[in-house]
Amino acid sequence: MTRPAVLVTGGATRIGGAITRAFAAAGWHVVIHYRSSAAEADALAATLPSAETVGFDLLDDEAALEAIRRLANRLADWRCLVNSASVFHYDAVTALDPATYAEAMQVNALAPARMSQAFLAHAASAGVRAVIQITDMKIANTNPDFFSYTMSKHALASTIGMLAKGARSPKDRVYGIAPGAILASHDQSEDETELSHRMNLLGRKTGADEVAGATLFLAGGTLRSGETLFVDSGQHLLDQPRDVIWLARELAAAERNA
Repeated sequence: MTRPAVLVTGGATRIGGAITRAFAAAGWHVVIHYRSSAAEADALAATLPSAETVGFDLLDDEAALEAIRRLANRLADWRCLVNSASVFHYDAVTALDPATYAEAMQVNALAPARMSQAFLAHAASAGVRAVIQITDMKIANTNPDFFSYTMSKHALASTIGMLAKGARSPKDRVYGIAPGAILASHDQSEDETELSHRMNLLGRKTGADEVAGATLFLAGGTLRSGETLFVDSGQHLLDQPRDVIWLARELAAAERNA
């Protein structure tokens, strides 16, 4: 194996799939993590020059840590871990759902934090080693919706600076990428997606390929460790009172009633 290696969690579909394809096109060996998307992971891997798949559930962070150790034992140049997998379920600021909270904190924060620690402890690389945490523009532009999800992304974002300051080697990097509204989510229709995803300062849709490109850029280690890039066409600079899913629905209703 002469290629640098990257593990992308949730790397078979959606933004994770775009990240996987970007690294593969740049000449990396891609390890595609999946939980329930084995068929999609295998199909994607079959289209790439150098790829493999690995399955484990982030609800079981001990299993995730064992997977990290196994990969570290056989990947000679493991340069990057991208923590992209997450859960996105609704609960409101007025009524936190304990089950939703527990799952979000485990999958979106605890497991990625422990995997990052294990990667930095065990992975061997001839070059810069980079951990990239996929957070959310909600870390800068909060609203009352998706209460537990937003807390979990704030928790994940807090690991970036701490891990960066605690790195063992000056060649280690820990970064964040905070996307805005990228793909249809929750129960959105395509029309709602088209409207809601332009609710940013530039009035444009941000593409999954832009998140993937930013991830690949950060993997090169050219920025100071601890940095977070917002890939959201300026959405995080707004003060939005609700998630854009509901803002778009309110706008559409107002236009129908006008």
